[in-house]
Amino acid sequence: MTRPTALIAEDEPLLAQALQAELARAWPELSIVSIVGDGAAAVQAALLHRPDVLFFDIRMPGQGGLEAAADLAEAWPLEWPFPALVFVTAYDQYAVQAFDAQAVDYVLKPVQPERLRKTVERVRGLLARRATLPMDATLEQLRQLLASSSSVPAGAAQAPLKVIQASVGNSLRLVPVEDVVYVEAADKYLRVVTEAGEVLIRTPLKELLPQLDPAVFWQVHRGTVVRATAIESVLRDEAGKLSLALKTRPEKLPVSRLYAQLFKAM
Repeated sequence: MTRPTALIAEDEPLLAQALQAELARAWPELSIVSIVGDGAAAVQAALLHRPDVLFFDIRMPGQGGLEAAADLAEAWPLEWPFPALVFVTAYDQYAVQAFDAQAVDYVLKPVQPERLRKTVERVRGLLARRATLPMDATLEQLRQLLASSSSVPAGAAQAPLKVIQASVGNSLRLVPVEDVVYVEAADKYLRVVTEAGEVLIRTPLKELLPQLDPAVFWQVHRGTVVRATAIESVLRDEAGKLSLALKTRPEKLPVSRLYAQLFKAM
């Protein structure tokens, strides 16, 4: 019987060492195949080693654990069972509530041995039946967690956005939301694309999303939101990947595996 394997993604070396040491006590059979310090490296290492369990720090430089898990789910070979996900987090009421709601396990830092033993017990049970768990279940968990991370806290609801303000040179351009075809993340900016052109804004997508009507604007990729009525057709390539053809723009927009459920009829 092969030993279970795990990958640790934690940007603080002392905390990574502490987690590894406590895992050695709580789960002696577990082999740590790699320890990395950022989300991008975690995705690469996971695709290389294909571990059974992922311990992802929720906050890391550049790309956090949740975003790294979403990218990994997009690239993961469908013929392989997806790893069991455990997020590592300092105590945060909203994060813990979100993890509990989606039945995603988590480890609080600094590592608490008793809590870690419970996590190990749950993960072992998950691995025992992992071959029967569909990828769709993991994708749904990640969708809900990503949505909760970008939602507005209770009591701070915002009115639906009517106009997007963008600086263009020395002037301020006002783009009516009803003219927007899609919004796409681009480095540190967001491209706000209309039929006639585009502007750049600095507002992060996770801050803009709660101000857009989800019945009107559909998220089709972690970095892309499109007006539903602007979609002409949905295309599927030979590899099964989906993309969107638009009514008034020539570009095709890729649909990530995470959001492909919007077009399940295909």
